[in-house]
Amino acid sequence: MGTPSPLDESFYRGVVSRLKDSLQAKDVDALLILDPHNVIYACGFFHSINERPIGLLIPAEGSPRIFAPLLEKENAEANWIGDVETYEEFPGEEHSVAWMIRKSGFTRIAVDALSADLYERLQAVTTRLVLTDIVERLRYLKTDAELTLVRTAARFADMVLDTILIEAAAIIRRGGTELDILNAGLAYARTAMKRELPESFEATNCGIVGTVHTGPRAALPHGKTLPRRPQARETLIAGIGASVGGYHAESGATFMIGSPDPDQLACLRATDAADREARAALRVGSSCTSVNAVALSAIKEAGYGEYIRHRIGHGMGVQGHEAPWLAPGDDTSVAAGMVFSSEPGIYRPGRDGYRTINTMIVTGAEPEIPSRFQAGTPIEQRIISI
Repeated sequence: MGTPSPLDESFYRGVVSRLKDSLQAKDVDALLILDPHNVIYACGFFHSINERPIGLLIPAEGSPRIFAPLLEKENAEANWIGDVETYEEFPGEEHSVAWMIRKSGFTRIAVDALSADLYERLQAVTTRLVLTDIVERLRYLKTDAELTLVRTAARFADMVLDTILIEAAAIIRRGGTELDILNAGLAYARTAMKRELPESFEATNCGIVGTVHTGPRAALPHGKTLPRRPQARETLIAGIGASVGGYHAESGATFMIGSPDPDQLACLRATDAADREARAALRVGSSCTSVNAVALSAIKEAGYGEYIRHRIGHGMGVQGHEAPWLAPGDDTSVAAGMVFSSEPGIYRPGRDGYRTINTMIVTGAEPEIPSRFQAGTPIEQRIISI
């Protein structure tokens, strides 16, 4: 794994250049990027996301510009683009997005995100207004620099799982809760992140979040971490997301509090088999929906199909959840450089739950798995002995 560093100006200039090339097929003179994550991706302006829109204008000819609210003026001017125009406040007597289009000087323009009512209003001040997903689709394929950040994020997510495995038993024995277990893991990884990442990352988005839920509440795919004391013979699901330099990865595992019985072991093995099938199916040229079907078939064949509650995975990058989706209805063709999660889950209401999470990077052969916890800690070792 390469040494991580924030994406630099050359990366963002490359993104802008590729977007300019894409504009030729849209028959427009400029692209206005409004989706905040697309703005971050295209120019590296890590801003506070709120109701005040920030726009990145990319003309087919000429240099890009940033449109920002006045309170973001200095932050926007620190970006490599440098050319910044500001509006006073949102929504304004003239809607801030209408102001951006007027200030752009273009009437033939593509936009990546607009509400229906604003689309209708802006048609009156444009001669050609095109909604486009060209930025989102460009985000599908990560460069080596982006993948280095994903790998680093996965390593920090793994640290939380390692800490849970080491410390959870002692925490439970002294009466600790799900919150105590999660906080111990997050604290360790956050300290390591602060220690290991250079100061240059402070201007980007870096962080670690997660959940721990146990017992019958492990049957909730999005279980909330509570001050609940885990009990012997229960499952403990930990799901961890980390971001480094604005790029996300996930790692997760199901732990047994005490040795699993045959039924619990069968569930653990079924999710492990589904993860293996996801990796085997994730090949260049496969469709996202077929990867999902193949992976989940392992859970169905093990007899737990009625306890499936969600797809096998989702894309990751600038957002923790982003397209494309390893799910029914997404026929996107898998390509090298895409990043996905693999999240096989079995959820038995009122009883227990089982889920693992790996980050997968598509390569020309079998996918790379930067999440290392599961590979280094087999099912039989994911036991919290109290």
